[in-house]
Amino acid sequence: MEIKDILKENPLVLAPMAGVTDKTFRQIVKKHNCGLLYTEMVSTKGLIFGTERTGEIIDITDDQHPITVQIFGNNPEEFGKVVDYVQQKGADFIDINMGCPAPKIVKNGEGAALLKDITKGRAIIREVVRNSSVPVTVKIRKGWDDSSIVAVEYAQMVESEGVSAIAIHGRTREQFYSGKGDWDIIKKVREAVSIPVIGNGDVFTPEDAKKMLDYTKCHGVMIGRGAMGNPWIFSRTYQYLTTGILTKEPSVEDKIETALYHLREHVKYKGEYLGIRQMRKHLAWYLKGLPKASEIRNIINTLDTLDKVEETLLQYKLELI
Repeated sequence: MEIKDILKENPLVLAPMAGVTDKTFRQIVKKHNCGLLYTEMVSTKGLIFGTERTGEIIDITDDQHPITVQIFGNNPEEFGKVVDYVQQKGADFIDINMGCPAPKIVKNGEGAALLKDITKGRAIIREVVRNSSVPVTVKIRKGWDDSSIVAVEYAQMVESEGVSAIAIHGRTREQFYSGKGDWDIIKKVREAVSIPVIGNGDVFTPEDAKKMLDYTKCHGVMIGRGAMGNPWIFSRTYQYLTTGILTKEPSVEDKIETALYHLREHVKYKGEYLGIRQMRKHLAWYLKGLPKASEIRNIINTLDTLDKVEETLLQYKLELI
């Protein structure tokens, strides 16, 4: 697959989010016309040692293509060793995480810490590209902090090493998710390289996505936090980009019915005990902004059976419609 062709057809990309973009959520987002899916990031060490959690992350169904598996680590040799396994699991693309800001990641020299070590970053990319038969992509941030904005230099290195596309979040590692995303740096990267560029940061509405595409001229728009509890952002944005028509926000009934569907599917996948607990954050996101949402969220957080959560959501729906 050529990523440039995928983005030309549909420029909307689901960001990789730990604990969020699992198989169940990806299936829902795909139904809402997301052009390219990403898995949660998966550890190269976890893949080598074969942990159960790691295997679950790369659980790709036939209806989830095209899909990118994102891997992270700090050892070039380990990256090279896991490529074949990731391909066998069904990855259409392999993405190297060089942007995660989480303290537990960067303290090990992984994720955004690699922005401070372009030599190691280059070595990692070379190992993945050399061992991969599918296209390789990279995700970065604009830099480590405001005194080390390296996105353009890094993107040029990435391109020179044979990477097929780059995604850039317009914040430094030190910003985490605070402040305003810098779309100017996305634009500069777009102007500096010839490979497809995917912009990331502060896209919460269809209008935001169009503004990013128009302003930066990037090839794709990656949506992360804006998709939490809101898979409609993909279908509404695709409609807006292709027809100019801005459809209405989902109704209360749509939100609760989708939350119920997501809940049931996730319980099927993970079992009742784990499935319900993992769904609590998703249900809170679906209900955000609705009347008495915090009260319902607090009730749901005390429930531990599917029947009880379903009953609570159905009763809540009846009260609102």
